[in-house]
Amino acid sequence: MSPEIQQLLPLLLIGVVFYFLLIRPQQKRVKEHRAMVDGVRRGDTVVTAGGITGKVTKVRDDNIVQVEIAPDVKVDVVKSTLTDIRGKTEPATKGSAAAETAKNSGGLFGMFKKK
Repeated sequence: MSPEIQQLLPLLLIGVVFYFLLIRPQQKRVKEHRAMVDGVRRGDTVVTAGGITGKVTKVRDDNIVQVEIAPDVKVDVVKSTLTDIRGKTEPATKGSAAAETAKNSGGLFGMFKKK
């Protein structure tokens, strides 16, 4: 091997190590955060970068969400400052568990039926 290549080999090795240990994991975290923020919707419980938790009441546009932090206290928050989504809401379906239970039990008056 020539001396020039021998001198460049440690620098290339350091570059490869930095890529796999620092750059690639950071890009993965940024991508996951972007997907999380893009997926926020009404009813989700979120945490902001300032540590404020609240429930999303409205997604205003691509960059702003309205968060209720206390009863009748709503603030507008920039989506990129959301650090975590604690409670994801699930879309209501026709056969939800509560509806099925009420239907099967006969509702409030179902307990008075004679069997």
